[in-house]
Amino acid sequence: MKKGLKITAAVLGSLVGIYAILALFPRPDNYDLANPMLKDGDMPILIAHGGGNKEFPDNTLEAFYNAYSVDPNVMMETDVSITKDGVVILSHDTTLDRKTNVTGAIADWNYSDLIAQRVDFGYTNPTEDGVLTGERVHFKNADGAELYPTDVPYPDGVTPRDDEVFLATTLEELILAFPENRINVEIKQSGETGFRALKEIIRLLDEHDAFDRVVLASFHDEIYDEYRRLQKNGEVPDEFMYSPAYDAATRFFVLQLLKLDLFFGDGMCVFQLPMEQMGFDLATEALVNTAHRHNLAVHYWTINDIEEMEYLISIGADGIMTDYPHRLAEVYENYGK
Repeated sequence: MKKGLKITAAVLGSLVGIYAILALFPRPDNYDLANPMLKDGDMPILIAHGGGNKEFPDNTLEAFYNAYSVDPNVMMETDVSITKDGVVILSHDTTLDRKTNVTGAIADWNYSDLIAQRVDFGYTNPTEDGVLTGERVHFKNADGAELYPTDVPYPDGVTPRDDEVFLATTLEELILAFPENRINVEIKQSGETGFRALKEIIRLLDEHDAFDRVVLASFHDEIYDEYRRLQKNGEVPDEFMYSPAYDAATRFFVLQLLKLDLFFGDGMCVFQLPMEQMGFDLATEALVNTAHRHNLAVHYWTINDIEEMEYLISIGADGIMTDYPHRLAEVYENYGK
C-alpha cells in the first residue's frame, strides 16, 4: 500500500511539475508581424462602432466622417453585406428594413438600384427578424435631433454626397476615404453568400494594399474557418488579419484560466470581446496580459458607460468600441486628472 502511495505521489508530482513548466513556458506569437491592433500609447484605440451610431446613422460614410472629426486616428468598425450585383456595402443587417426607407434582403438588391433610387440609410425602424413591423422612424441622435448629411463636420475639401439622404456606402468608399485608418470589417452574411462577400473583400484589400490596416471578423464559424484556411494555404499575405468567432474566443478564455494557453495556436491578431458573457468576466487584466504574451490585442465592445471606459483603460485594453466617439474621447482626455 505504501508503495502504491509513493507511486501516486510521484505521478502527481510529475504532473504538477509538467503543469508548472507549461505555465511558465514562453508563449509563441500567434500573429507573427508587428500587430497594428495593439494600442499605440497609454490610451486604448478609439473604435467607432458603426461610425458611432448614436451620433450619426449606423454604417454610413457620414458617421465615419463624424468619428474622424473626433480623432483622426480613430479605428472604424463596420459591418458588411454583398449585393446582388456583387458590391460590398456597409450594413449591420442583412436586410434593409431596419435602417432604410425600403425593404428586402441586401443580397436581392443591386447596388446600382440603391443609388439610382437614393435609398436613405438614415432610419432606425422597428423590425423583427429583419422584417419591418411598424412605421419608419428617421434617425435621431441622443439629444433627439434629426440629423442630415449637411450636419457632419467634414474635413477640408470634403462635401456631402447628398444634402438630404444618407446614401448606401461601399466598403471601397470607406477604404479610400480614410487611407491611413484602421478598419474592422465584420461579414454579416453566412454560407455561400458570406463566402462571396469574403472573396470580394479580399480582392478590395489586395487592390488597395489594405491588408495591414483592415481586420476581418465574423460570428459565423464557417467564415472564420475560411479565414484560417486562406492563411494556412498562403492565399493571403502575411499581413492578413482576422479575429475569432465564439468558439476560438471560448477556447482561449478557458486555456488562459488553466494557464495552458500555450496550446492556443490560431493565427489571428485580436480578440473582440464583450466585458461579460454568460456570467463570465472577460474584462480582466490577466486575460489582457496573457493575450499580449501571444502578440494578440484585446478590444472590447460595445462600451458606452464612462465608468466601464475608465475600467478598461486601467486593465490595459488595446481598444474600446463605442457608439459615442465624443464621449470616449472626453474620457481619454480627462483620465487620471
